[in-house]
Amino acid sequence: MPEQTPDEAISSAGAGGTMDLALEEGTTLEKTPGGPAGTGPGTKPQSLWSDAWHDLRRNPVFIISALIILFLVIISIWPQLIASGDPLDCNLDKAQQGSQPGHPFGYDGQGCDVYTRVVYGARNSVTVGICSTIGVSLIGSILGGFAGFFGGWWDAVLSRLTDVFFGIPVVLGGLVFLSVVTSSTVWPVIGFIVLLGWPQIARIARGSVITAKHNDYVQAARALGASNGRMMLRHIAPNAIAPVIVVATIALGTYISLEATLSFLGVGLKPPAVSWGIDISAASQYIRNAPHMLLWPAGALAVTVLAFIMLGDAVRDALDPKLR
Repeated sequence: MPEQTPDEAISSAGAGGTMDLALEEGTTLEKTPGGPAGTGPGTKPQSLWSDAWHDLRRNPVFIISALIILFLVIISIWPQLIASGDPLDCNLDKAQQGSQPGHPFGYDGQGCDVYTRVVYGARNSVTVGICSTIGVSLIGSILGGFAGFFGGWWDAVLSRLTDVFFGIPVVLGGLVFLSVVTSSTVWPVIGFIVLLGWPQIARIARGSVITAKHNDYVQAARALGASNGRMMLRHIAPNAIAPVIVVATIALGTYISLEATLSFLGVGLKPPAVSWGIDISAASQYIRNAPHMLLWPAGALAVTVLAFIMLGDAVRDALDPKLR
């Protein structure tokens, strides 16, 4: 078959050939809407939170830490599910004895069941961690958000105030503040942690709001006449809250360890309250003769703090676009 020149090929194709080619290209575009999944013209773009949840579901660190935390929350609410005894029911005849049938962790110096006290001790530790984190996050986010958005004298006053609080040693402040408190509940400890913990969140929120308010969508909302409240709630807060969530999640584990430290020093929770810090303090003098008294509450504290820190690291990796 003789070869055709380009002009002859175009002429022989005619209008029908051109239309057929166009139809074929149109069919191809409908089948492949343009690149990878989620990037085509017919695909709705995903938000930062959708992408973060997509990554978290596939992160084994997040899954493991979330399961541990879920278990801790459940036994904090219903400790009787796995511990049928009374943490204050003690028998001096069994003091410092090791593991026995029905009492796998042995007994402490007062003859109390270590297993029951470890299970019931999770309630106070988790309560302090969660309530302190909520209080710190709310106060720090509100004050830091206002300072970052309005600036001026508000920002100057907050910056100097946070410098003052950062200069107070946490443990020394706890010894001074809580030494005059006689209550054995968790609320004085929570109040102290919130009092000294909000400046860190305020600094994070301030910087995040300053970054967000200079974005184009905020300037466009301002040009369209949006009020300050609307810009803060609808445009700035959803895009500035991610760093606060990351820092608060990691800090939750720190607050649990702080409560245990203050209880160990005798100024946090006080008997008859059940706390891992109290049990660790009581077991420190028997560490040679009965190491199990120290091993189990200290191990529970370490696992709990590690779980929250791992959860915070996973959330940080998912919410930080620079790590994608």
